[in-house]
Amino acid sequence: MQHPLTRRRFLLSAAGFTFVSSQLPQRVLTMTAPPQLLTDPFLQLPTSTSVRVVWFTEFLGQQHTVNFGANFKQVVTAQTIQLSRVAEDADSNLATPLKELTRRVIWRHEAEVTGLAPNQRIPYRVTSIREDGVAVTSNEFSLAPAPAKGTPLKILLTSDHQLKPMVTANLQKVAETIGQLDLVLFAGDLVNIPDRASEWFDDSRQGAFFPALQGRAQFALEKNGVTTTYQGAPIIQHTPMYTAIGNHEVMGRFSTIARLRDQFGNAYPRQIATQQADAKAVPIFREFDQPSTIKIQINASDRDRWIKNNSFNTDTYEELFTLPTSRTGGKRYYSTTFGDVALIVLYITNVWRTPNIKTNEKGKYHEGDKTRQDPENWGWGQFVFESIQPGSEQYRWLVRELERAEFQQAKYRIVMFHHPPHSLGENSVPAYTDPKPKIERKGRSVQSVRYEYPKAADYIIRDVVPLLEKANVQLVFYGHSHLWNRFVSPTGMHFLETSNVGNSYGSYINGKQRFIPEDLQGLADYALEGNPNGLEPITPAIAPLLDAAGQPMPYVASNDITVFSILDTATGTISSYRFDTREPNSAVIKFDEFRL
Repeated sequence: MQHPLTRRRFLLSAAGFTFVSSQLPQRVLTMTAPPQLLTDPFLQLPTSTSVRVVWFTEFLGQQHTVNFGANFKQVVTAQTIQLSRVAEDADSNLATPLKELTRRVIWRHEAEVTGLAPNQRIPYRVTSIREDGVAVTSNEFSLAPAPAKGTPLKILLTSDHQLKPMVTANLQKVAETIGQLDLVLFAGDLVNIPDRASEWFDDSRQGAFFPALQGRAQFALEKNGVTTTYQGAPIIQHTPMYTAIGNHEVMGRFSTIARLRDQFGNAYPRQIATQQADAKAVPIFREFDQPSTIKIQINASDRDRWIKNNSFNTDTYEELFTLPTSRTGGKRYYSTTFGDVALIVLYITNVWRTPNIKTNEKGKYHEGDKTRQDPENWGWGQFVFESIQPGSEQYRWLVRELERAEFQQAKYRIVMFHHPPHSLGENSVPAYTDPKPKIERKGRSVQSVRYEYPKAADYIIRDVVPLLEKANVQLVFYGHSHLWNRFVSPTGMHFLETSNVGNSYGSYINGKQRFIPEDLQGLADYALEGNPNGLEPITPAIAPLLDAAGQPMPYVASNDITVFSILDTATGTISSYRFDTREPNSAVIKFDEFRL
C-alpha cells in the first residue's frame, strides 16, 4: 500500500527538489512550556584569535547571542540555519513514539567570538530568545583560541560512539582521569543513522551524541545485575573537536517514505547515479527494491541534486559541524594545525555490507535474489565513497598537504581517517578497494552477482601508507572495527585503532575466524585471521589483559571493558586507559604507553 504522498510529489523527490522534505509530517512544538536549548553550546574551528560557538534549538527564535568575557559584557549575535534532512520514524527512541517518517525541525546557531588572546581562557554563555519573547540562557562555560606552538596539550583520541552502551561511562572516566582536555580527535562513526535527529540530541535511552559529550546524559548501564547511571562528561562545551567521516556519517538514497535505516543502507555508487542522470531519462525515485517502470526527464539545474539524492550524502554531518575545509573536498577532508600538532583528516570509508551470502540483502560479496535481476537496485558491494587512489582529487590534495612546510615542520604529524589500514578486527577484510563484479548470466537472466576485492589493489596500503611513510607521519589514527590495537611500521610510523568505547565485534586471532565465503577462503586476498596487511600487533607496554592461558593479549575487544587514549604533547606520549564497567567502583588502569 502506497504512502499517502501523491505520485506527483514522489516524482518530484526523484528530481531532487529540496522542498519535498518539508512536506513530510512535522513534529509540532507548542510555546506553552518554557523554552529549552536542544544542546549546550560547543566549540568549533578555533584560530589563533577566535573560536566558533554552536548550539541548537527546536524554535527559530528572535535572536541568539553569545555573551563572553568579564561579567559577560561582550556580545556577538549568532547566524541561524535549519537542518535540512533530519527526521524521526517508528524506529526512533523517543518519549512519544512515532508511526511514520516525520520531519524534525531543528535550528542551528553559530557565532564567532573574536579578539581572543593566545592561551587565555575566558567564560561564555549563550542566550536564545523564542518567538514569543521568552529567553533561555545556558550555564557558564569557557573558551579559548587555538593554542600557540609549545603549549602542552592533552588530546582525546576516540571514535565509533554510535550510542553504544559504554560510551557515557567511557567519557565520564576520561574527565575523572584526565581533567580539562584541549582537543578531541574523533575518527568517525559518531552516531548510527546520521539523519535521525534523536541520535544526536535526545534519544530516550539517554545516551545520544551531544548529551554524552556534554555531561547531560543519564545512561543506565546494567552489568551483573547492578545498574550504574553515567552522565558522560562536559567536554565539548570547553574543548574543540575535529572529526572524520565514517560510514555512519553517510546517508544513502533519499526517500519521503522509506524508514531511515533503509535509506541509510541503500547507498548507491555516485558514478552510476551520474551516468543515469546524464542519460536521456532517469528512473523515478521509487520505493526500495521495487522495479522501475517509469522514467522522467530532469533539467540541468536539478542534475546535481538528483545525483546526490539517488546515491549518498553527508549533508547532516556537514550541517552539524563547522570544520576546516579544503578546496576540493570541503569539510569531507581537510588539514589544520593546533599547537604543535599538524593534522590531516581524510575521507577514507566505504559502505558497510553484510558478509553473509545466504541472505537476500545486498551483500559485501554478492547481490541477493530479490535484486539481482535489476541493476538499478544492486548494492554494488562494499564500494568506496570517495576515491583516494592515485589521480583522484583527494590523492592529489594529500600529496600537496604532506609536502607543505607547515606540515613538515610540525613537532607532531598526525593523519586521521576511519577505515583501518592495520587491524585484528572484522573490517580489515576485504581489501579497501573498488569491488570487482563477476556476473553470471543465462540468456537475459542474471544467475549470480559476486564481488571480489584484490588485496594488491588496496588503496590504503598500496597508495596512501607509502605517502605517509615518505612524509614522516608519526601517527595514523583510525577506528571502525570497535577494538583497541596498535602497530608500528619498520620506519617507526605508529598505527593506532582505539575505538572500543562501547562495544566490540571481536578480534580475529588465536583461532577466531572472520566470515568469508567458502570459495574465497584460502585465498591470500582474504585473511581469516589476524592483521591481513602484515604488521604484528604490539602488546600493551604496561598492563595488558591476559587470555585464558594467562598470556598477554595484544588487543582489547570487550563488551565490558571500555578504553580511551590520550596524546600528551608535552611528552609526545600516547597513553591508553581501560575501565571495567562490571566493577563501577574500580580504578581506571593505564595499560599502554608509547612515544611519538
